[in-house]
Amino acid sequence: MEEFKITMHNEEETIELAQNLESEKFPNMVICLYGELGSGKTVFAKAFADAMGIEGVTSSTFNIIKEYNGELPLYHMDVYRVDDNVESLGIEEYFEKGGVTIIEWADLIKDYLPEERLDIKFKVIDETTRVLVLKAYGDDYIRACEDILW
Repeated sequence: MEEFKITMHNEEETIELAQNLESEKFPNMVICLYGELGSGKTVFAKAFADAMGIEGVTSSTFNIIKEYNGELPLYHMDVYRVDDNVESLGIEEYFEKGGVTIIEWADLIKDYLPEERLDIKFKVIDETTRVLVLKAYGDDYIRACEDILW
């Protein structure tokens, strides 16, 4: 595991980071997003999807998993409202379907996450500033982070 820390001074910088990371995407990529409400998780997910040519990604109130078709399939999971029936959702199956999986509120399903993944924690500093801590588990994720951050 390697850890990277970056400060975002506005929403545009978060969007740019997501777009840059999208350019490093690969089949079965899993990105786990952590942070309080309003910290930028959905902004990141939407920007990543936009860069894939996918529009209309939002934070879902009712659908826990939404599937989108783009350059690669995108599986957007918002598990904020997940209950004890996590196993019935088949979340782990999505990690091997050849697409990119982005999970908001990933801490709520930590026991189901793959070993190799990218964790991004959004820490709110003030109204516009966020510190993002990226933890890359696995060579592909470390390489992707190094390519976009250096």
